[in-house]
Amino acid sequence: MSLPDIQSGRNKMYAILIKEDKSLVWSEVPDPVIKANEILLEVHAAALNRADLLQREGKYPSPPGWPEWMGLEVSVVVIKAPGQSRWKVGDKVCALLGGGGYAEKVAVPADMALPVPDGLSMVEAAAIPEAFATSYLNLCIEGGMKAGDTVFIQAGASGLGMAAIQLAKAFGCKVMTTVSSAEKAEFVRNLGADIVINRKTEDIAEVMDKNPVDIAMDCVAGPGLGRCIEKMAPGGRWIVIATLGGAESKIDMNTFFKRGIKLIGSTLRSRSSEMKAKILADLEAKLWNKFSSGAIKPVIYKTLPITSAEEAHVILQRQENLGKVVLITKNR
Repeated sequence: MSLPDIQSGRNKMYAILIKEDKSLVWSEVPDPVIKANEILLEVHAAALNRADLLQREGKYPSPPGWPEWMGLEVSVVVIKAPGQSRWKVGDKVCALLGGGGYAEKVAVPADMALPVPDGLSMVEAAAIPEAFATSYLNLCIEGGMKAGDTVFIQAGASGLGMAAIQLAKAFGCKVMTTVSSAEKAEFVRNLGADIVINRKTEDIAEVMDKNPVDIAMDCVAGPGLGRCIEKMAPGGRWIVIATLGGAESKIDMNTFFKRGIKLIGSTLRSRSSEMKAKILADLEAKLWNKFSSGAIKPVIYKTLPITSAEEAHVILQRQENLGKVVLITKNR
């Protein structure tokens, strides 16, 4: 299936919709209607996140005011910028969305966009907003990460893990992470991970006996959570952002409160627009020069045309990816 061109004056565009049988279809929908504080963007690339899979299953809908279709981070070109903002028509930016990135166009608040870092492609830029903003929110704001901390990151070879490892290393931290294969272990070591745990052959809690962690960003949780929390350094912050391993665990509350450990639940998608804007501004101020210099680099596992969204989802479902999977809507 070929991608239709965006035609001037057309009141329709195309987006990936979820059918009743959960299949994905490239369908015609109305053009976005921009509000006073928003800019209209032509999508060139949309990066995938595991939240997209949950949304497809009906478990994680877009927040009010955002399109019903998936897509949390994109690289785009500004095609309309009314009012007072830093953007003008033709600017290349990347944007953080509450939803709607799997489409030809999207309208976003002007402060949800950032310039594409110098030297990065549009595909690489699409992999920045959600992954790095989530990492910054949880490690820096919720976790209070500082140089010298030991940071534990689950699923280090994922798109989010790729971002979190590089962010923690940029802040001067020691990084422990989990993987499921030797190939993924090599991948995360190349990103800077100091301690790599193969979750299929090693016990995470036992490794933590010798390496107590100060901060954990956990997308797994599940039955093993309680044992791992007990191994944290005093005052540790364990931040749960998803429950891929299960929603229940048993925690020894005596150890928990005597050691002053904090258990924090956190999601980026539910935060206010003001909070998200602050996170993005911090990222630009603290990391954009590192992206431009190559000190931090979004790692792209595979790109596919947006009409192959089903195939792209399978890659995430099978946990095949080393880094980000990106859907392409424009080739220029």
